[in-house]
Amino acid sequence: MTEPTEPSQAAEPTAEAETSEAPAEAEAVEGDAPAEPDAEPQETDFEGPRRRARREREERRAAQARATAIEEARREAKRRATGIVSTKKVGRGAVRGLKVLMWSALISVIVVGLGLLLYFTPVMSARNVVVVGLGSVTQEEVTTAAGVAPGTPLLQVDTDTVAERIAGIRRVATVRVQREYPSTLRVTIVEREPVVVKDYPDGPHLFDRDGVDFAIGVPPPGVPYLDTKNPGPNDAPTKAALEVMTSLRPEVAAQVARVDAPSVAAITLQLTDGRQVIWGTTDRTEEKALKLGALLTQPGKTYDVSSPDLPTVK
Repeated sequence: MTEPTEPSQAAEPTAEAETSEAPAEAEAVEGDAPAEPDAEPQETDFEGPRRRARREREERRAAQARATAIEEARREAKRRATGIVSTKKVGRGAVRGLKVLMWSALISVIVVGLGLLLYFTPVMSARNVVVVGLGSVTQEEVTTAAGVAPGTPLLQVDTDTVAERIAGIRRVATVRVQREYPSTLRVTIVEREPVVVKDYPDGPHLFDRDGVDFAIGVPPPGVPYLDTKNPGPNDAPTKAALEVMTSLRPEVAAQVARVDAPSVAAITLQLTDGRQVIWGTTDRTEEKALKLGALLTQPGKTYDVSSPDLPTVK
């Protein structure tokens, strides 16, 4: 008895044969296609350790920046929701500048306050008036002319005005007024010195080197008499006579008893021993004074230095 054939088993070899032949045909087709000799091989992108580390750092920074931005946005939203206004942190430079400004303002206030205290209160007031250079002028004359009330704050004392008042004293040639804290007003004066004297009906008048008639009284020893019409600081003959007297050496000036100055071109000196000096004009005064000092050592009655190039003795 014959067994029936299984169709499934008979069909499988055929299918396998077909599948095995299909790759062969595909290989044959591919083998038949000509290869391109000029085709370039594809480059592979290789990432080294350094590049990978740099990329990872950049990714972390970007992630941190995003997280920070998200956190700031969250905080800002929270502040807005709670009504709190955001404020920026003040830099160190701004804080330092603010401190300097505050200290400057404080120092200015202290200085102004101290100045007002000294100006309007008797903390530093003129309790003492010290006068230096007194001779014929008295302390009382100076303090009376100054007119500074005791207890006046020194800052309220106008030194220029006080000096002008004291200069009104005829015997005072120059004056200087200084504040000496805490409570002293110092006055330094230079008195006028008589250079010549002239007789007037009310008595002898003393004239200083500027021709100022500053006092009436007995002249000191050695002061010569002046013989001119209108003595004064603006009189030309007077100024010429005083120029001659101030140019003489002290030992020669002590021998002069009278100065005659009828004009600026005819000045003569009368010495105490009766000798006479013909001076002439005030040209080359210093040279004439030098020649006269040597000339007086010679015997004679009249000494002519009007021409200093040819001085003569008679």
